[in-house]
Amino acid sequence: MTQRKIMNKRIIITGATKGIGLAIAEKFASEGFDLAVCSRNNDDLKAMKTAFKEQFPKVKLHIKKADLSKKKQVLAFAEFVKKTWDKFDVLMNNAGVFLPGEITKEADGTLESQIETNLYSAYHLTRAVLPLMLPQKSGHVFNMCSIASFMAYPNGGSYSISKFALLGFSKVLREELKTQGIKVTSIMPGATWSASWDGVDLPKARLAKAEDIAEVAWSAYVLSPSAVMEDVVIRPQLGDL
Repeated sequence: MTQRKIMNKRIIITGATKGIGLAIAEKFASEGFDLAVCSRNNDDLKAMKTAFKEQFPKVKLHIKKADLSKKKQVLAFAEFVKKTWDKFDVLMNNAGVFLPGEITKEADGTLESQIETNLYSAYHLTRAVLPLMLPQKSGHVFNMCSIASFMAYPNGGSYSISKFALLGFSKVLREELKTQGIKVTSIMPGATWSASWDGVDLPKARLAKAEDIAEVAWSAYVLSPSAVMEDVVIRPQLGDL
């Protein structure tokens, strides 16, 4: 008798080579997921490919350089995924950038750049790849929001505006997909160790770990089909900075 080949589950992760994105990639790879990932830096992608080949030899990692602030490159990444897979299980819209400032003082064009990277990337990619997920009547979309998605704070500026909008996108998507068997989760981390905090002189315990966010994402994913974790807020134990 011919044994049926068991396919690994599959996850798409944007901004996957550093910080939270990398931690999520490592967590899902450790659980046997194949991955399709993108980053703006080709050297980082190659380094990730090399590391994952050693750490997770049974996992397939597909890499694509893409600047998700540009719609054409978002859609090119989506086409890359479609040519690689005919279906997938999880979409992790993680790519984002933080530009601190005040609305009245930040440089002209800051709002546009923040919206393009933090909102439009998730919007365009989700629309482009959902046709691969919808026929399954199952799947999970995660949007990496922020505590800036529900509260204003000093120097939040256009970043906070973009993250408020991303949470709104998440809530609309949740409403539209709940009868299709597809879950939508908004993850809202507070200060978390990542490249954005390089060089900051703070104790390691003062910020959350990227691995903490990955564990929360996994916990949300493994709930039964009848339950969904809609909104998750994760803060450092000692509170916001």
